[in-house]
Amino acid sequence: MARLRLAFACGDYDRTRALYEGRIQPDGIELVYLRLPVEETFFRMMRHREFEVAELSLSSYVKSLDLDPRPFVALPVYPSRMFRHGGIFVNDSSGIEKPQDLRGKVVGTPEWQLTAGVWIRGILADRHDVPIDSVTYRTGGQESPGRIEKSPVDLGGRVRIEPIPPGTTLSQLLSEGGIDALYSPRVPSTFRPGGPVRRLFADPVAAEKEYYEATGIFPIMHVVVVRRDLYEAHPWVAQSLTKALHRAKAEAMADLYDTSALRVTSPWLVQGLEEARALLGDDYWPYGLAGNEHTLDTFLRYHHEQGLSQRRYRPVELFAPESLESFVI
Repeated sequence: MARLRLAFACGDYDRTRALYEGRIQPDGIELVYLRLPVEETFFRMMRHREFEVAELSLSSYVKSLDLDPRPFVALPVYPSRMFRHGGIFVNDSSGIEKPQDLRGKVVGTPEWQLTAGVWIRGILADRHDVPIDSVTYRTGGQESPGRIEKSPVDLGGRVRIEPIPPGTTLSQLLSEGGIDALYSPRVPSTFRPGGPVRRLFADPVAAEKEYYEATGIFPIMHVVVVRRDLYEAHPWVAQSLTKALHRAKAEAMADLYDTSALRVTSPWLVQGLEEARALLGDDYWPYGLAGNEHTLDTFLRYHHEQGLSQRRYRPVELFAPESLESFVI
């Protein structure tokens, strides 16, 4: 029988590279791996449904669950996870020294629905007494003018939010004092030593470790989704892709800990891995639903509280049932 040929749009990650290079093949599937920047993948998938399988922003995916019919179904695979305390940048003249100082300030974010922004706003509200509505927000392109939301956002006047002026960028406004702070997954181009832009948390790693020790949460940023028309025609692809993605991650984690020669140009890579294992456990980048329920449920609460989903979804509702269990011998 001929293998099913599917386009898979995803970033360039060690945990998926075995699929890109063809060393691991999903059962019954020939993958055409399109290695694209995440912004391009998300835009093309949300606006035009171009790929059969794609990495997708967790926030955009949860937002798509409100659509009828639902365009995608997710697999419990997380190609991107990242602590986000290091993604809060402030203008040095803004008077912001601690998180509570953000109240009453003007804060930029490339899009309201960005997963990183959902996490940052939720963490600041939960743990630092910065309610969502205590801040005025501005949206737009971080490095190029003209960025828009990938899908419509209607907050019903719950927060003060409007686009930045045409022809401007968030990085430029942050540097010039046109906004006081920026919540972003990308480091702004105006962040440089001795410049007017600095991080809110001077030691973000320490803040992130403290956060994990207090909450047990390693934030999930992206999932892998299958276009629903494909899934309904071939439900077996969910399990086949999930198995292959697990194998690729396991291979990457083993390779990283090969001390014969460093795989990544980081001098203390091995020590960093050992520290991560000591804090987060041997499987410090867990896939699946089991063990990730608290992280997902927290995000789903934030997503609903921030006006991005019509109701608070449960973690089990996110995923193809076939991807949540496996046979046992």
